[in-house]
Formats: sequence, C-alpha cells, structure tokens
Amino acid sequence: MWIQVFKSKIHRATITEANLNYVGSITIDEALMEAANLMEGERVQIVNNNNGERLETYVIKGERGSGIICLNGAAARRAEVGDIVIIISYGFMTPEEAREFKPTTVFPDENNKIPS
Repeated sequence: MWIQVFKSKIHRATITEANLNYVGSITIDEALMEAANLMEGERVQIVNNNNGERLETYVIKGERGSGIICLNGAAARRAEVGDIVIIISYGFMTPEEAREFKPTTVFPDENNKIPS
C-alpha cells in the first residue's frame, strides 16, 4: 500500500505577482524550489493565509534569486500581491518509508529569500 505524506513546504512566502493571462501554475524562485526540494512540474497545494483559499497547481521555475512567487492563470484570482501563502508538496511512499522520511520546510524572509 502507498500513502500520501507531507514532503516539503515553503512556509509563509509572499505573493509577488498574480498573472491572470497565463496558462496556469505557480512560478517560484529557483533557489526556493531547490531549498524546499520542489521540482518543476510538481503538483503543489497553495494555502492563502490572508483569505483561507486553498488550491492545487504545478510549479514553474522562476528566476534564481528573484524572490518571485507568482500565481498564474485562474489561480491568480485566489490571491493578491502581498498575501502570505504556504506552498506544500506531498509524496507517495510506503508506510515503512513514511516512518523514516524527514520532510523539508523552508522559512523565507519577507522578500522570499532564504535567511543566512
């Protein structure tokens, strides 16, 4: 049997852009993606702390070091620039793997940079 468990998250990132006229997805600074163990195209859940919205989409790689967190397409209607979000990914694994697995959490600063 496989179970779906919390794999990684970017906790309390700030939305920097909302682009309604795009195909879809969330664009994330490549440095944040790497720190949070996220892959381009990976399915993620976005939780908006400002309005309670939850949605699922996939990740697009943004410019490294830019701090970009941009909701694209219809998802852009679910947040405003400045909203605080949590970006969560999940993985499928066996219960045995899940017991040993250690998820990754990244806590970016107010500019979506990884504190030193």
